[in-house]
Amino acid sequence: MSDRRRQRDLPQINERIRYPKIRAIDTDGTQLGIIAPQEALRIAEEKELDLVLVSDKADPPVCRIMDYGKYKFEQEKKAREARKKQHTADVKEVKMRYKIDDHDYQVRVNAARRFLKSGDKVKATITFRGREIQHANLAEDLLKRMATDLQDVAEVQQAPKREGRNMMMLLSSKK
Repeated sequence: MSDRRRQRDLPQINERIRYPKIRAIDTDGTQLGIIAPQEALRIAEEKELDLVLVSDKADPPVCRIMDYGKYKFEQEKKAREARKKQHTADVKEVKMRYKIDDHDYQVRVNAARRFLKSGDKVKATITFRGREIQHANLAEDLLKRMATDLQDVAEVQQAPKREGRNMMMLLSSKK
């Protein structure tokens, strides 16, 4: 990694701030006005704090006097919290046969409903064995019935289609 790129990746604090004039903000949020970075740095060093570039997009760039270590820790803490709250939608599978008993079918529908409510997608799969593949129309009817039974919480993302010895349909939760 070149020395120039390493310099660019470092946060712009203290001596690394290279602008003719900056807008300085004190620790309590009061504006010190537009001053030279050396003067703002002197004020920060008197308080044993750092001068941190907050926004380089503004004209002139905005810098704040603060404890950089504490600021960095707070930023990392916020990022950790955001990652913790983030939920990735998994694809859960509900398998059955087209000759499924009514009670077993209800169990699969309830499982699918539970998955959808927790924000996951549901892949409903019907497996064919032997000559059962001739009854693909019955399997498609069963998947359509499942879609109508779950229409209050789900929308069909992929309509029922055959893939080899399986027929599958993909449901996603309604927003």
